[in-house]
Amino acid sequence: MNEDRVVSGMRPTGRLHLGHYHGAIKNWANLQHKYECFFFVADWHALTTNYHSTELIEQDTYDMLVDWFASGVSPSSATVFVQSKVPEHAELHVLLSMITPLSWLERVPTYKDTIKRLQDRDLNTYGFLGYPVLQAADILMYRGGRVPVGADQVAHVELTREIARTFNFTFGRGHQWESVAQKAVERLPKKLRQQYRSVQRKFVEAGNSEGIERIRAQLLEQHYLNEDERERLLGYLEGVGRVLLPEPEVLLTETATLPGLDGEKMSKSYNNTIYLREEPNKLEQKIRKMQTDPARVRRHDPGDPEKCPTYSLHKIYSKPDTLDWVTQGCTSAGIGCLDCKGPLIDALQIEQKVFRRRAEPYLEDAQLVRHVVQEGSENARTVAKETLEDVKSAIGINFR
Repeated sequence: MNEDRVVSGMRPTGRLHLGHYHGAIKNWANLQHKYECFFFVADWHALTTNYHSTELIEQDTYDMLVDWFASGVSPSSATVFVQSKVPEHAELHVLLSMITPLSWLERVPTYKDTIKRLQDRDLNTYGFLGYPVLQAADILMYRGGRVPVGADQVAHVELTREIARTFNFTFGRGHQWESVAQKAVERLPKKLRQQYRSVQRKFVEAGNSEGIERIRAQLLEQHYLNEDERERLLGYLEGVGRVLLPEPEVLLTETATLPGLDGEKMSKSYNNTIYLREEPNKLEQKIRKMQTDPARVRRHDPGDPEKCPTYSLHKIYSKPDTLDWVTQGCTSAGIGCLDCKGPLIDALQIEQKVFRRRAEPYLEDAQLVRHVVQEGSENARTVAKETLEDVKSAIGINFR
């Protein structure tokens, strides 16, 4: 496992709005300077619910990539690619689907919910049922240590961990796996060897995981062990075999619930969005029409900022002194709603100006986007091929 590697993707939905930015992309822009990041456009995933309408996928991919770059995601700092340009994802998906119980997929929280929500289309397809396996392949392909997700996506990462655990148990042993692991144990320093055997026995016999993380950390510090020995020891410790596909950890993203212009969650389907690259005049018009506290019917009516969608944006974009001014003015009816929106419009215009400036090179030359995707996809394939070769070799279908 590469503890410093992060993997995340997003379906191509076209232009992004502020909800996307504060929910994911802003976090990506920060992570790329701390980790080795792989960010991809999940265009195959778009087919799971929209297979009947694919004419806009290419344009949506382009528009979304431009917004990624406008938001600060840098091709020089992260590997940016398109899922379908790395066909190894599909091959690993097929292999993982062979060991994934049907019941695991049917219990995914979003499965039945999405079918109910999208009753205008037929989702009785394997592609929709099996998309969590494709998602697992996307993550496990890069053997990364962390997956940035919001709280609502934790279940998907846990399923990915279960699939990885099953794969390692099924195919991670290989010929004479246990005897080779025992030889690696003998190479450990005496004290660590005794601790290892004690913890391993307690875990396998009684499920007692106490000490597992401590031994795992100590094994990673034994630099005289080669990579194969270390992987065998880590797998043997928990009785699962060689760790061919490491179980990723959740990197929980704190996401702000961003209201749309009507006070509901910002969403294209509600037609209440503020896009990342709005024209200045249009941005101002949208904010001026944005819903406020419904109790303020007249100018002299006092309001409650906590019931005002506009104030929710203030909490993200305004400085403390501005927030105090808004709170005091609203609750005392000292300012009107249009007065309140003025500083918010100014703050948004400053941010939007940066977005538009960053996007200019890619809008002027669409080949720049294609160049980034081509280079990023080639880099991603280099890593993906290594993983797939190890996976196929472990399964026994790597005939030469």
